[in-house]
Amino acid sequence: MAGDTGERIKIVIGYAIWATLCAAAAGIAVSFIHTAFFSYHAGRHEFWRVLFDDVVATLGIAAGQGAVALLSGSILAQLGRSLRATVLLGLLVGLFDFVMNFLQMAVPRTELGWVPDLVILAVATLAITVFGSRRPAAVPPARPS
Repeated sequence: MAGDTGERIKIVIGYAIWATLCAAAAGIAVSFIHTAFFSYHAGRHEFWRVLFDDVVATLGIAAGQGAVALLSGSILAQLGRSLRATVLLGLLVGLFDFVMNFLQMAVPRTELGWVPDLVILAVATLAITVFGSRRPAAVPPARPS
């Protein structure tokens, strides 16, 4: 049983890293779009400053989402649940981030502020993680020969 939990934790760690990378990639893509098309910058220096500031914020948010994925996945593993299709789950985290951030950039009225945005991203990461967890199937008893 302890070996099973150890294997589930290894999967959770890999998933948390993958979810962090997917969230970061989605955020960086939105940062490039934002800097190139939606922000004012007086020159090349300002362009890079705005892009750098956006990317730094994005990486911090992605790290937080990875922490949520790690914590929730660890709790699920301790409860005997395992994560399935972790590659897809990480991609879903990134897709949710991209859609939410792009929508808020393209339609500013949908921007709720930092705290509600961070709560929404954390809850979405938690929901995606829980959605991807399954209780292992019971092993049928061995038949006598």
